[in-house]
Amino acid sequence: MPEVEAEKNQRPQFRNIHISQIMGYRLPLAGFISILHRISGLLMFLLLPFILFLLDTSLVSEGSFEYFKGITSNWFVKLIILALSWAYLHHFCAGIRHLVMDNHIGLDKDSARKSAVGVFAISLPLALVVALKLFGAF
Repeated sequence: MPEVEAEKNQRPQFRNIHISQIMGYRLPLAGFISILHRISGLLMFLLLPFILFLLDTSLVSEGSFEYFKGITSNWFVKLIILALSWAYLHHFCAGIRHLVMDNHIGLDKDSARKSAVGVFAISLPLALVVALKLFGAF
């Protein structure tokens, strides 16, 4: 009997999770889309004051507009514009997905995966069109 009481009174032991357990976890596509939705929203939120400042400054005069037009011809600035464009397009498409799911449509695992693929299938080609336009393909 003393052994039973000793087992009962033992506190549970919590051990740290090893990094290999975390790295071995494979996130489903719907979870990946959700994380990208948050990242794209944060990116847009943090850069919004800077974008509004640039817009306001570019509208002051023709000279300031031409100055910013010259800056945007740099390839690195074009990559930043492309990243912001992708963030907007992905956030918009994933937001529509979340709105549909808020109406209790497509909540099962298979439908969530299909809608996640749909977000990529729409947002990535649109971002590609923006990239082609930015880098002068048409």
